[in-house]
This record gives sequence, structure tokens and C-alpha cells, in this order.
Amino acid sequence: MRIIVQKVSQASVSVVPESEGDEPFTRQSIGRGYMLLVGVADSDGPDQVAWLARKIAHLRVFEDEDGRMNRSILDVGGEVLSISQFTLFADVRKGNRPGFTGAGRPDHARDVWHAFDRELASYGIEVREGRFGAHMQVSLTNDGPVTISYDTDILMK
Repeated sequence: MRIIVQKVSQASVSVVPESEGDEPFTRQSIGRGYMLLVGVADSDGPDQVAWLARKIAHLRVFEDEDGRMNRSILDVGGEVLSISQFTLFADVRKGNRPGFTGAGRPDHARDVWHAFDRELASYGIEVREGRFGAHMQVSLTNDGPVTISYDTDILMK
């Protein structure tokens, strides 16, 4: 799995129907917390989900009383906006058009993404989601700015 964590003061995602008969316009938003871009590969499963949820729940990037990044999202009562993002697996080594063969099959990726969000929520964190496979408009105010990336293929070896 690949996850980009952005510490935010606010974030939102809007899904606008692309054609008649699609689900109506939806919007999810959060205040202080993390906006996550989550990419899933076919090799990802429960081990990656549990490891990443634990690491992100305990990541200490919020300021303490001395202004040092020493508090986790659990400590500050923050929220999470989670967006499925297959383009984190873009292969740009050749040509100008990225390839996405490293991204997980849609059914698998959706299930793992939801499992990750449920695991993160099990820590007591409010987790809101975008819509899997939809065209979305994401807005955020990166706080710091703080942006951290996780890749289980590298970090869990």
C-alpha cells in the first residue's frame, strides 16, 4: 500500500454525478486532522492494513504546548478524510503517459481501502471517505505544511 498523509486544518471532497442516474452530489469534510491518499496493490492485505493504521494513528506531527511535533491525531482528537488514489502507483519510467499496472484490481483495492479505513476508525478516529472509482474534487489546507508518505513495499521489509 502507498499512503500520502497530509496534516490539514480542513479538507473536503466533492463527488459530482457524471451522468443522469448517478448518485446525487455528495460532499464529505473534516476539520483538523489528516487527508489521506490511499493506493492499494494486489499484494496488499490484512498485514499492510493493520501496520499502516497503527503507524498513522500514532504518527506524532501535531504540536505540543512547546510547539514541537509531538502529538498524534489521537492526542488532538483529529479527523481523517480518506481518498482512494490508484494513481499513487503511476509508472512514469517510460514515455509521457503513466502506466497503472501496479495498482490493485478495483474490487480488491476497494475492499482493502475500506478495511484500512475501518481499522483506522477502530482507534477511535472519525474517518470520512471519498467515493471509490468516482471523479472527485478534493480541497485542503495543508497545515505546516506537513506531508508524509508510506510505502509498505519499502517500509515493511
